[in-house]
Amino acid sequence: MKSGKLCVLFFSLLPLVTVEAGLFDIFDVFFDKDDLRPFDYTDLEKDLRESLYGQHIALEAILKAVSLFMRDPEPSKPLVLSFHGPTGVGKSFVSKIIARNIFKKGEKSSHVHLIISDYHFPHKSEAALYQTQLREWIYGNVSSFPRSMFIFDEMDKMNPHLIDAIKPFLDYSDVDKVSFRNAIFIFLSHAPANLIINMTLDFWKEGKERVEINGQELEAQIYQNILNEKDNGFWQSSLLGQHLVDHFIAFLPLELKHVRQCVLAEMANLNMTEDFDLADKVAKDMSFIPPDNIFAVKGCKSIRYKLGQHMKLNKTEL
Repeated sequence: MKSGKLCVLFFSLLPLVTVEAGLFDIFDVFFDKDDLRPFDYTDLEKDLRESLYGQHIALEAILKAVSLFMRDPEPSKPLVLSFHGPTGVGKSFVSKIIARNIFKKGEKSSHVHLIISDYHFPHKSEAALYQTQLREWIYGNVSSFPRSMFIFDEMDKMNPHLIDAIKPFLDYSDVDKVSFRNAIFIFLSHAPANLIINMTLDFWKEGKERVEINGQELEAQIYQNILNEKDNGFWQSSLLGQHLVDHFIAFLPLELKHVRQCVLAEMANLNMTEDFDLADKVAKDMSFIPPDNIFAVKGCKSIRYKLGQHMKLNKTEL
């Protein structure tokens, strides 16, 4: 959903909705069912382990949750995952990994929808209108394609009334005779980044490995933090009280070694020759959180830009 507008168009009894750059093509609705890939646990596991760095909690939790859901022929409710952590640590990236393991076209599938709070709902005064449009838009998409996937970015900034508009679709019941049990909802949130960073830092200071951080304990702390954070859209909505989010998954801050892995991965993505020295230089050129300078401020978010800068510098020196 790249357009800032949401609207619903009914063709006979079939809802067609504005998604990505424009309206669903009529052929998509009838013939795009083959966009779904046969789900393969091994493929998802391989993809996560090869592409995701420093996120043992997220890897295991997502692999288990997505696999159980996709293998269930009759799920009792939609899959609802909430990803939490600082900038650039893989929340959006993992959403893309999930998408490409479910849809042949991955994130470019017309059934994968990205909603960005500040971009798509910029005016607080129009919250009531957005609420109605959002309900109709989600309903229309799932009506035409039950295995639709929705990614809500900046969930902590979203108006609680809009979050409440999503709630009926996350429950165990049908909505106007339409089942949402095969749909997937993923919420991305920066909060509570400080809690996650501080816990990871405490482990480092105590000489413990980050893989020793218990995901279930951290999930409980994230949930409690959201409950106590009154400025968070989650807290003000009724979503938490109904216990409709299946997992609150923590993404940990990234260390130098993880950023280095990101650089090497970007080199491979650009079909560059693997250069460990250059990767090390680029990784060390990233900003790290003072005073300990253990975790990258932006994670791997600006890797491509930094890599490009160093490549230009190398050409100039030659």
